[in-house]
Amino acid sequence: MPVSYRRRGAVRALALALSSALLAACGLIGESEDGRTLTVWLMEGSLTDGLTRDLVRDYEAGHPGVEVEVVVQQWPGIDRKVTAALRSGDGPDVIEVGNTQVAQYVQTGKVQNLTIRMMDLGSDEWLPALGASGQVDGFQYGVPFYAANRVVVYRKDLFEAAGIDSPPRTRDAWLTATAALDAPPGQQGIYLPGRNWYVLAGFVWDEGGRLADERSGRWSGALDTPQALRAMDFYRELQSHGEAPPASDEANPDQEQVFAEGRVAQLITVPGGARLITDANPDLKGKLGFFPVPGEKPDEPCAVFTGGSVLIMPDGEGLDEEAYAFVKLLSGDRWQRRIAGEMSYVPNKARLAGALDGDPGAEAMARAAEHGHTVPASPSWGALEADNPITRYMTAVLRGEAKRPAAQRASATISRVLNGTG
Repeated sequence: MPVSYRRRGAVRALALALSSALLAACGLIGESEDGRTLTVWLMEGSLTDGLTRDLVRDYEAGHPGVEVEVVVQQWPGIDRKVTAALRSGDGPDVIEVGNTQVAQYVQTGKVQNLTIRMMDLGSDEWLPALGASGQVDGFQYGVPFYAANRVVVYRKDLFEAAGIDSPPRTRDAWLTATAALDAPPGQQGIYLPGRNWYVLAGFVWDEGGRLADERSGRWSGALDTPQALRAMDFYRELQSHGEAPPASDEANPDQEQVFAEGRVAQLITVPGGARLITDANPDLKGKLGFFPVPGEKPDEPCAVFTGGSVLIMPDGEGLDEEAYAFVKLLSGDRWQRRIAGEMSYVPNKARLAGALDGDPGAEAMARAAEHGHTVPASPSWGALEADNPITRYMTAVLRGEAKRPAAQRASATISRVLNGTG
């Protein structure tokens, strides 16, 4: 059946969608005869207009009498909007949410528990971190949509000039290479912002540590454990081979712009960041390469923070089976392959990564995604990120403060926030 399109704003490029807040909205509506409308909220940048139209047509062809309305939402303020929609009992039937947001929405008591549907959805093959991000207290509420994680973007010409023939495969080799790349006057071995807590988290997980531990419903910050302290040591040494300020983050100043404007050998970012770099400096086209963040062992990438999205179904919206069919279609193999191929996302199952063949940045991202982790499943995690003690701890240590007492203070704050006591 025909599909009409209503635009409510402009869609930014994929690279921006993966690396910064998103701004506009649009709607896609199908036509049906009996008036049953399935309302789906997707986030801006997740799918192109063309993909969304094709998805609606595909679903409606298999579900006569049901029209699909896709409303594309902005990221800023989305947590409040989704929470209000869930509590109203009159919200959409399917919602795409960030994979760190599930617990806070489940806390409303208005998200469907999909645990009994897991096997039908192929959960045994989901990327572990992305599947886990949809769980709360061992129950599955979110279905993996797509994943994205950071990789190392590097200047091939600077590597060649330093006599480095191939990307390093271990953390020790990476430090050695980065020190060599930092040696030429006016060149940075790496630009690593002082407050990139996503990268630090990967090093913590790679050491066998955690950001926080949960026991019997109580949370304890864990940045002062031996594993996490070793991770901070590595971060500090790596960060020293560049000129990023201790209080900088990925956006302030814009790290892709810094890379584009200077002689910087490496940057840890999502693959789409390379597109921003070459847009800012076309002379770098053809000079950029990608590799997963190295781990302690050869051929085993470092643990990474797995970002991305999951799909949830509000409880009691009246079109449960129709909504479930939409979730199953979008998270199923056929659409996962197509989305991966056109959007360069990591699909929700490792065996589908072949859809990324020929895209070196996405291939590096997919290799790293198999070692992905996510944040603690606490409904208060969003509040913690809004006033992040991890980033303050990192800045303090990079400015010379003693590591252990700074870590103990940060851990105490994590405990208070996640437990709702301060």
